[in-house]
Amino acid sequence: MAQLGGTPVLIMREGTERQRGRDAMSNNIAAAIVIAEAVRTSLGPMGMDKMLVDQFGDVVITNDGATILKEIDVQHPAAKMMVEVAKTQDSEVGDGTTTSVILAGELLKRAKKLIEQKIHPTVITEGFRKAADKAVEILDGMSIKSGIDDEKGLLDSAMTCMSSKIVSESKEKLAKICMDAIKAVAEKNEDGKWLADIEKVQIQKKAGESIDDTSLIQGIILDKEVVSPGMPKFVKDAKILLLQSAIEIQKTEFDTKLQITRPEQIQEFLDEEEKMIRTMVEKIVKSGAKVVICQKGIDDLAQHFLSKADIMVVRRVKKSDIEKLSKATGGMIYTNLDDITEDKLGWAGLVEERKIMNDSWIFIEECKDPKSVVILIRGGTDLVVDEVDRAIHDGLCVVRDVVEDEKLVGGGGAPEVETAIQLRKYASSLGGREQLAVEVFADSLDIIPKTLAENAGLDQIDTLMKLRAAHQQGNKFAGTNLDNGDVINDMSSVGVVEPTVVKVQAIKSSTEASSMILRIDDVIASAKSAMPPGMPPGGPGGMPPGMGGGGMGGMGGLPPGMM
Repeated sequence: MAQLGGTPVLIMREGTERQRGRDAMSNNIAAAIVIAEAVRTSLGPMGMDKMLVDQFGDVVITNDGATILKEIDVQHPAAKMMVEVAKTQDSEVGDGTTTSVILAGELLKRAKKLIEQKIHPTVITEGFRKAADKAVEILDGMSIKSGIDDEKGLLDSAMTCMSSKIVSESKEKLAKICMDAIKAVAEKNEDGKWLADIEKVQIQKKAGESIDDTSLIQGIILDKEVVSPGMPKFVKDAKILLLQSAIEIQKTEFDTKLQITRPEQIQEFLDEEEKMIRTMVEKIVKSGAKVVICQKGIDDLAQHFLSKADIMVVRRVKKSDIEKLSKATGGMIYTNLDDITEDKLGWAGLVEERKIMNDSWIFIEECKDPKSVVILIRGGTDLVVDEVDRAIHDGLCVVRDVVEDEKLVGGGGAPEVETAIQLRKYASSLGGREQLAVEVFADSLDIIPKTLAENAGLDQIDTLMKLRAAHQQGNKFAGTNLDNGDVINDMSSVGVVEPTVVKVQAIKSSTEASSMILRIDDVIASAKSAMPPGMPPGGPGGMPPGMGGGGMGGMGGLPPGMM
């Protein structure tokens, strides 16, 4: 509302809520801190899990930051921005979601104190930006070289990532599976850099057995069964035909009528159909294929002839699975049976139909140099299987990050402490109030080692002081042994390492989110309409607000006592 010559002028519709200045900022910061606190206890190998129950009663048990925030129904707009931080971190690098959210919350908490000291938010955000750029530079400088040939580095990074999950008891086996899967699908691009597409690693889940029975299959699993009981269920050294077209008589695209004048013509018609199907099957048999994977339907008569030829057939397979099969077996995808050549067929050492629990699945494995593989996840219950799936996704992402970025840093809070120490030196070289913002950024980084210690039941301050002392002596990867509180001078020597790109992305995304929240000084929330759908504005009859159904025009806006 504005005043014009003493007359109030309505700018926004009635019921609109508005918060300005310090109130708006405090409200946004408080909401963001609540989100950070919600996931804080789940950080690190001693972190706890969350049980999330949705409106339908479905349960999710996890300590994955992105999953926790995705499952919570967040209403506050600033809190939603924190959820976006986790989503961005997860989609970019696949790990470090909890770290990025905790860091964003701590940056806002400490920035609030600077705002209370009358430091302008723009100055703070500019200081944060400089600190973030310097932090990325520091992390790159302290990184150690790794890559696709560094098996120890790949395994250690995957095990570090999984050590905080429910699967930590089986982390060695699962880390090896993740490493082998990424190495199988990794390819060099034109510039000679390694690229690994996680989409080429298919995940199949089935409750039953235990986490240790999770396995990597050098090939593909199809959630299908052999079309006819008379066909073989087990084929060794299989030549595989991948077919996109149907093995049946094509119907014409326009209406046709067949006029039959004598009974023999019916038999002639059926004989001709059979001959056409037999010709199709002969082309498949002649190609030498022992397994046919078809995207579309197969005629019953064709099934009979293929069964007699001792050929295994699977039909109605998804297009995406056919494409993965092509990458795994090296076979060409055909649309016309006339084009089939033996040298373009796929090959697998074993194709077998197996019963998993109550379902029949086709296993196509032992492929030569497959560019698409499958991880079959097992576990005691569906909840366990889902959490193993999330852990394996994180493990695959971490291994991919190391393969593509080729850089590692020590874990256990070491990179944060080292970066904070160097940032404080950098802050002293700056003039003006930005120096305070850079110091606050450095102090915020300490929240990671402090939270790790707190979740392990250790004293935060003692742990941080010991770490700082070790780093001042030149141990850039000094971290905490969370079992006893002792300092380990080099976390990489005990196999606790993380991809540099995960730490870099956590700093970037948390800085950008906190800067955006700090720059908001006005929140204008539109009034939520409680009007039934289809009713005209102003209530029944379309009257403007403030005018009753039976009152005189112009009287609705008068104050009490004036009528």
